[in-house]
Amino acid sequence: MEQLKHKAGARRPAASPAEITIVKSTGEREAFDPSKLEASLVRAGASAIARTEIMSRVTRELRDGMTTAQIYRHAFSLLKRMAEHPVAARYSLRRAVMELGPAGFSFEKFVAEIFKEMGYSTKTDLIVRGGCVEHEVDVAAWTSKKLIFVEAKFHNSLGVKSDVKVALYVKARFDDLIGRTFDLGGERKLDEGWLLTNTKFTTTAVEYGLCQGLRMIGWNYPDKGNLQDLIQESGLHPITSLTSLSNKEKSDLLKQGIVLARTLRDEPGHLAALGQPTGKIKSVLREIEGLLA
Repeated sequence: MEQLKHKAGARRPAASPAEITIVKSTGEREAFDPSKLEASLVRAGASAIARTEIMSRVTRELRDGMTTAQIYRHAFSLLKRMAEHPVAARYSLRRAVMELGPAGFSFEKFVAEIFKEMGYSTKTDLIVRGGCVEHEVDVAAWTSKKLIFVEAKFHNSLGVKSDVKVALYVKARFDDLIGRTFDLGGERKLDEGWLLTNTKFTTTAVEYGLCQGLRMIGWNYPDKGNLQDLIQESGLHPITSLTSLSNKEKSDLLKQGIVLARTLRDEPGHLAALGQPTGKIKSVLREIEGLLA
Protein backbone atom coordinates (compact mmCIF):
# COMPACT_ATOMS: atom_id res chain seq x y z
CA MET A 1 0.00 0.00 0.00
CA GLU A 2 2.83 2.40 0.84
CA GLN A 3 4.34 1.89 -2.63
CA LEU A 4 0.97 2.57 -4.25
CA LYS A 5 0.63 5.81 -2.31
CA HIS A 6 3.97 7.07 -3.56
CA LYS A 7 3.14 6.10 -7.14
CA ALA A 8 -0.13 7.98 -6.83
CA GLY A 9 1.84 11.13 -6.01
CA ALA A 10 1.33 11.31 -2.25
CA ARG A 11 3.64 13.84 -0.58
CA ARG A 12 6.25 12.73 1.86
CA PRO A 13 6.08 14.42 5.26
CA ALA A 14 7.35 18.00 5.07
CA ALA A 15 10.58 18.91 6.81
CA SER A 16 10.34 21.01 9.94
CA PRO A 17 11.00 24.77 9.49
CA ALA A 18 14.34 24.38 11.26
CA GLU A 19 15.52 22.04 8.48
CA ILE A 20 14.39 24.27 5.61
CA THR A 21 16.76 26.45 3.62
CA ILE A 22 15.35 29.22 1.46
CA VAL A 23 16.81 31.14 -1.48
CA LYS A 24 17.23 34.91 -1.07
CA SER A 25 16.83 37.41 -3.91
CA THR A 26 20.63 37.45 -4.28
CA GLY A 27 20.68 33.69 -4.91
CA GLU A 28 22.19 32.95 -1.50
CA ARG A 29 20.70 30.19 0.63
CA GLU A 30 19.98 30.54 4.32
CA ALA A 31 18.02 28.71 7.01
CA PHE A 32 14.38 29.76 7.20
CA ASP A 33 13.86 32.08 10.17
CA PRO A 34 10.15 32.34 11.07
CA SER A 35 10.83 35.33 13.32
CA LYS A 36 11.69 37.42 10.24
CA LEU A 37 8.34 36.63 8.63
CA GLU A 38 6.48 37.41 11.85
CA ALA A 39 8.40 40.67 12.30
CA SER A 40 7.43 41.80 8.80
CA LEU A 41 3.77 41.06 9.57
CA VAL A 42 4.00 43.00 12.83
CA ARG A 43 5.53 46.01 11.02
CA ALA A 44 2.67 45.89 8.51
CA GLY A 45 0.14 45.99 11.33
CA ALA A 46 -1.36 42.52 10.87
CA SER A 47 -3.70 41.46 13.67
CA ALA A 48 -2.65 38.72 16.09
CA ILE A 49 -5.24 36.39 14.53
CA ALA A 50 -3.94 37.08 11.01
CA ARG A 51 -0.32 36.58 12.08
CA THR A 52 -1.09 33.25 13.74
CA GLU A 53 -2.99 31.98 10.71
CA ILE A 54 -0.38 33.12 8.19
CA MET A 55 2.57 31.79 10.19
CA SER A 56 0.80 28.44 10.52
CA ARG A 57 -0.06 28.22 6.82
CA VAL A 58 3.32 29.36 5.53
CA THR A 59 5.43 27.16 7.81
CA ARG A 60 3.16 24.18 7.13
CA GLU A 61 3.58 24.55 3.36
CA LEU A 62 7.31 25.35 3.34
CA ARG A 63 9.52 23.29 1.06
CA ASP A 64 13.30 23.23 0.92
CA GLY A 65 14.61 25.58 -1.77
CA MET A 66 11.62 27.93 -1.79
CA THR A 67 12.49 31.54 -2.59
CA THR A 68 11.82 34.52 -0.37
CA ALA A 69 9.66 35.89 -3.23
CA GLN A 70 7.44 32.78 -3.11
CA ILE A 71 7.04 33.10 0.66
CA TYR A 72 6.21 36.80 0.31
CA ARG A 73 3.59 36.15 -2.40
CA HIS A 74 1.98 33.46 -0.26
CA ALA A 75 1.75 35.70 2.82
CA PHE A 76 0.56 38.63 0.69
CA SER A 77 -2.25 36.59 -0.90
CA LEU A 78 -3.35 35.34 2.54
CA LEU A 79 -3.54 38.91 3.85
CA LYS A 80 -5.73 39.94 0.93
CA ARG A 81 -7.97 36.87 1.34
CA MET A 82 -8.39 37.72 5.00
CA ALA A 83 -9.67 41.18 3.90
CA GLU A 84 -6.71 42.97 5.53
CA HIS A 85 -6.07 45.07 2.43
CA PRO A 86 -4.38 48.05 4.15
CA VAL A 87 -2.09 45.61 5.96
CA ALA A 88 -1.33 43.85 2.67
CA ALA A 89 -0.46 47.23 1.15
CA ARG A 90 1.96 48.02 3.98
CA TYR A 91 3.42 44.50 3.85
CA SER A 92 4.20 44.97 0.13
CA LEU A 93 5.83 48.37 0.65
CA ARG A 94 9.32 47.39 -0.50
CA ARG A 95 8.05 45.86 -3.72
CA ALA A 96 5.69 48.79 -4.21
CA VAL A 97 8.66 51.17 -4.18
CA MET A 98 10.38 48.90 -6.69
CA GLU A 99 7.41 49.31 -9.03
CA LEU A 100 8.09 53.05 -9.26
CA GLY A 101 10.00 52.40 -12.48
CA PRO A 102 11.25 51.10 -14.75
CA ALA A 103 13.33 54.17 -15.53
CA GLY A 104 13.35 55.50 -11.97
CA PHE A 105 11.84 58.94 -12.72
CA SER A 106 8.85 58.25 -10.47
CA PHE A 107 11.24 57.12 -7.75
CA GLU A 108 13.03 60.48 -7.88
CA LYS A 109 9.68 62.26 -7.55
CA PHE A 110 8.78 59.98 -4.64
CA VAL A 111 12.08 60.80 -2.88
CA ALA A 112 11.36 64.50 -3.41
CA GLU A 113 7.96 64.05 -1.73
CA ILE A 114 9.66 62.54 1.32
CA PHE A 115 11.90 65.60 1.62
CA LYS A 116 8.89 67.91 1.22
CA GLU A 117 7.23 66.13 4.12
CA MET A 118 10.37 66.86 6.18
CA GLY A 119 10.01 70.58 5.45
CA TYR A 120 12.28 70.98 2.43
CA SER A 121 11.61 72.68 -0.88
CA THR A 122 12.61 70.39 -3.74
CA LYS A 123 13.47 70.22 -7.40
CA THR A 124 14.09 67.09 -9.46
CA ASP A 125 16.15 66.28 -12.54
CA LEU A 126 18.33 69.37 -12.79
CA ILE A 127 21.72 70.12 -14.35
CA VAL A 128 24.29 72.02 -12.27
CA ARG A 129 27.81 73.16 -12.97
CA GLY A 130 30.64 71.75 -10.90
CA GLY A 131 34.22 72.88 -10.67
CA CYS A 132 35.17 70.78 -13.70
CA VAL A 133 32.02 69.59 -15.51
CA GLU A 134 28.23 69.69 -15.44
CA HIS A 135 26.35 67.10 -13.37
CA GLU A 136 22.82 65.74 -13.31
CA VAL A 137 21.23 65.95 -9.87
CA ASP A 138 18.25 63.67 -9.25
CA VAL A 139 16.83 65.62 -6.30
CA ALA A 140 17.79 68.97 -4.77
CA ALA A 141 16.27 69.71 -1.35
CA TRP A 142 16.72 72.87 0.65
CA THR A 143 15.61 74.90 3.63
CA SER A 144 16.80 78.33 4.70
CA LYS A 145 19.71 76.64 6.47
CA LYS A 146 20.69 73.62 4.36
CA LEU A 147 21.08 72.44 0.75
CA ILE A 148 21.17 68.72 -0.04
CA PHE A 149 21.77 67.03 -3.40
CA VAL A 150 20.54 63.44 -3.69
CA GLU A 151 21.68 60.74 -6.08
CA ALA A 152 18.62 58.44 -6.20
CA LYS A 153 19.87 55.03 -7.33
CA PHE A 154 16.86 52.98 -8.42
CA HIS A 155 16.87 49.21 -8.94
CA ASN A 156 13.90 47.15 -10.12
CA SER A 157 15.21 43.88 -8.68
CA LEU A 158 15.60 43.00 -5.00
CA GLY A 159 18.85 41.12 -5.63
CA VAL A 160 20.71 44.12 -7.10
CA LYS A 161 22.89 46.10 -4.70
CA SER A 162 24.68 49.43 -5.08
CA ASP A 163 28.37 48.58 -4.92
CA VAL A 164 31.51 50.53 -4.11
CA LYS A 165 31.85 51.75 -7.73
CA VAL A 166 28.55 53.60 -7.31
CA ALA A 167 29.70 55.12 -4.02
CA LEU A 168 33.02 56.16 -5.61
CA TYR A 169 31.51 58.02 -8.56
CA VAL A 170 28.81 59.66 -6.44
CA LYS A 171 31.41 60.90 -3.95
CA ALA A 172 33.54 62.23 -6.84
CA ARG A 173 30.56 64.13 -8.27
CA PHE A 174 29.72 65.72 -4.93
CA ASP A 175 33.39 66.67 -4.44
CA ASP A 176 33.24 68.54 -7.76
CA LEU A 177 30.15 70.44 -6.55
CA ILE A 178 31.39 71.39 -3.08
CA GLY A 179 32.29 75.07 -2.87
CA ARG A 180 30.14 76.08 -5.85
CA THR A 181 27.19 78.46 -5.49
CA PHE A 182 23.70 77.42 -6.59
CA ASP A 183 20.54 79.49 -7.02
CA LEU A 184 18.04 77.33 -5.18
CA GLY A 185 15.82 79.33 -2.85
CA GLY A 186 18.54 81.96 -2.93
CA GLU A 187 22.25 81.65 -3.57
CA ARG A 188 23.80 79.01 -1.39
CA LYS A 189 26.48 76.32 -1.33
CA LEU A 190 26.04 72.57 -1.06
CA ASP A 191 25.95 71.30 2.53
CA GLU A 192 25.36 67.56 2.05
CA GLY A 193 25.37 64.96 -0.71
CA TRP A 194 23.26 61.82 -0.24
CA LEU A 195 23.39 58.49 -2.02
CA LEU A 196 19.95 56.93 -1.65
CA THR A 197 18.85 53.57 -3.04
CA ASN A 198 15.68 51.48 -2.84
CA THR A 199 17.63 48.24 -2.31
CA LYS A 200 20.85 47.54 -0.40
CA PHE A 201 24.54 48.44 -0.42
CA THR A 202 27.42 46.00 -0.58
CA THR A 203 29.61 45.75 2.52
CA THR A 204 32.49 47.42 0.69
CA ALA A 205 30.27 50.34 -0.36
CA VAL A 206 29.22 50.87 3.26
CA GLU A 207 32.86 50.75 4.43
CA TYR A 208 33.83 53.33 1.84
CA GLY A 209 30.89 55.60 2.68
CA LEU A 210 31.71 55.53 6.39
CA CYS A 211 35.37 56.26 5.70
CA GLN A 212 34.62 59.17 3.34
CA GLY A 213 31.69 60.64 5.25
CA LEU A 214 29.22 59.99 2.41
CA ARG A 215 25.61 59.98 3.61
CA MET A 216 24.15 56.68 2.39
CA ILE A 217 20.52 55.63 2.74
CA GLY A 218 19.32 52.16 1.67
CA TRP A 219 16.17 50.17 2.23
CA ASN A 220 17.40 48.96 5.62
CA TYR A 221 20.62 50.96 6.04
CA PRO A 222 21.48 52.53 8.42
CA ASP A 223 19.66 50.80 11.28
CA LYS A 224 17.77 54.02 12.05
CA GLY A 225 16.75 56.54 9.42
CA ASN A 226 16.80 54.12 6.49
CA LEU A 227 14.45 54.43 3.51
CA GLN A 228 11.83 52.17 5.07
CA ASP A 229 11.86 54.35 8.21
CA LEU A 230 11.59 57.56 6.18
CA ILE A 231 8.54 56.26 4.29
CA GLN A 232 6.74 54.89 7.33
CA GLU A 233 7.46 57.92 9.53
CA SER A 234 6.30 60.34 6.82
CA GLY A 235 3.21 58.25 6.01
CA LEU A 236 3.96 58.64 2.31
CA HIS A 237 2.93 55.38 0.71
CA PRO A 238 3.28 55.10 -3.08
CA ILE A 239 0.19 54.39 -5.21
CA THR A 240 1.87 51.13 -6.21
CA SER A 241 1.09 49.88 -2.67
CA LEU A 242 -2.64 49.83 -3.37
CA THR A 243 -4.14 46.39 -3.96
CA SER A 244 -7.43 47.84 -5.22
CA LEU A 245 -5.82 49.37 -8.33
CA SER A 246 -4.81 47.38 -11.40
CA ASN A 247 -1.26 47.56 -12.74
CA LYS A 248 -2.51 49.55 -15.73
CA GLU A 249 -4.31 52.05 -13.51
CA LYS A 250 -1.15 52.51 -11.43
CA SER A 251 0.92 52.98 -14.58
CA ASP A 252 -1.51 55.57 -15.94
CA LEU A 253 -1.35 57.53 -12.69
CA LEU A 254 2.46 57.41 -12.56
CA LYS A 255 2.61 58.78 -16.11
CA GLN A 256 0.61 61.76 -14.82
CA GLY A 257 3.19 62.32 -12.11
CA ILE A 258 0.97 61.01 -9.31
CA VAL A 259 3.09 58.90 -6.95
CA LEU A 260 1.40 59.18 -3.54
CA ALA A 261 -1.68 57.34 -2.31
CA ARG A 262 -2.41 60.43 -0.25
CA THR A 263 -2.81 62.48 -3.44
CA LEU A 264 -5.67 60.21 -4.55
CA ARG A 265 -7.35 60.68 -1.18
CA ASP A 266 -7.07 64.46 -1.42
CA GLU A 267 -7.90 64.62 -5.15
CA PRO A 268 -10.24 61.68 -5.94
CA GLY A 269 -10.97 63.23 -9.32
CA HIS A 270 -7.87 61.41 -10.57
CA LEU A 271 -9.66 58.12 -9.94
CA ALA A 272 -12.79 59.29 -11.73
CA ALA A 273 -10.62 60.30 -14.70
CA LEU A 274 -9.55 56.66 -14.98
CA GLY A 275 -13.18 55.79 -15.73
CA GLN A 276 -13.71 53.98 -12.44
CA PRO A 277 -17.30 53.56 -11.21
CA THR A 278 -18.33 55.18 -7.93
CA GLY A 279 -18.23 51.88 -6.05
CA LYS A 280 -14.65 51.18 -7.14
CA ILE A 281 -13.56 54.70 -6.22
CA LYS A 282 -15.03 54.27 -2.72
CA SER A 283 -13.20 50.95 -2.38
CA VAL A 284 -9.86 52.56 -3.32
CA LEU A 285 -10.43 55.46 -0.93
CA ARG A 286 -11.28 53.06 1.92
CA GLU A 287 -8.01 51.20 1.33
CA ILE A 288 -6.06 54.48 1.31
CA GLU A 289 -7.65 55.60 4.59
CA GLY A 290 -6.77 52.26 6.17
CA LEU A 291 -3.25 52.42 4.78
CA LEU A 292 -2.61 55.91 6.12
CA ALA A 293 -4.29 55.34 9.49
